[in-house]
Amino acid sequence: MSDSFQAIEPRIHDVGHLEVARFLPHVLRRHLGPFVFFDHIGPAQMPPGIGMDVRPHPHIGLATVTYLFDGAIEHRDSLGFDQVIRPGDVNWMTAGRGIVHSERTPAAERAAGHRVHGIQTWVALPQSDEETAPAFHHHPAATLPTLNLDGGRVRLRVVAGDAYGLTSPVQVFARTLYVAVECDAGARLTIHDDHRERGIHVADGAVAIGGHTLTASRMLVLPERGACELQALAPTRLFLFGGDPLDGERYIWWNFVSSRRERIEQAKRDWTEQRFGQVPGETEFIPLPER
Repeated sequence: MSDSFQAIEPRIHDVGHLEVARFLPHVLRRHLGPFVFFDHIGPAQMPPGIGMDVRPHPHIGLATVTYLFDGAIEHRDSLGFDQVIRPGDVNWMTAGRGIVHSERTPAAERAAGHRVHGIQTWVALPQSDEETAPAFHHHPAATLPTLNLDGGRVRLRVVAGDAYGLTSPVQVFARTLYVAVECDAGARLTIHDDHRERGIHVADGAVAIGGHTLTASRMLVLPERGACELQALAPTRLFLFGGDPLDGERYIWWNFVSSRRERIEQAKRDWTEQRFGQVPGETEFIPLPER
């Protein structure tokens, strides 16, 4: 990691009524701390009768983390968990040696129409934990530690890992920085250098930091050393994220993450031969992509 700021521009994907901005992996930055995948979903207004339908699909070697500002998503997996996530909550799914899940708009929101806005990330597991047993944990917003700074003009929620003297109850496998921040216009926040790799993602609003201005759906990697101060130029919601560097490079193919190419090849065979298990009540099958 360098001692300079690094701007990351997203690739935009249009998935029907929903726009997704993908920041990681990126040609300039494959990962930051344990984060190997970072998607900004929406914001979008879904009309009545339309919803999100991510069909059952497999994962290995990672944990998926979902956090919403608006809307609701129903998670169902091959372990039998069925959980709706709402704004401020955390769904943390550890894939480990293999899991299958689907993500869909709940029936009530689908019928009424609703706004969708959130962040989905993948956290690579350390090599020693890549084959751990799959698991799923839901953490309601009220269970996550919060802190007010700058006279209450900055409000923090520690989603995972540790920051500002607080530690999230979400189990992590390596030191992690993942903090949701709300700022009033003009508010200031110091970002300390007690995590080796750090980044900022602005969900909405705008901030100034290190001579850069970040507007909605923009990302900036911070220098490894030295505290940085940001100032909100408007009412803003953003994420601080990062942590300890990965213990080696990761290969990513489709929904599979591993430190070993041969493990991904095995996952491909297991999925094709339907050895991953099934999500109860769901019968759709997505073939491996042709790439």
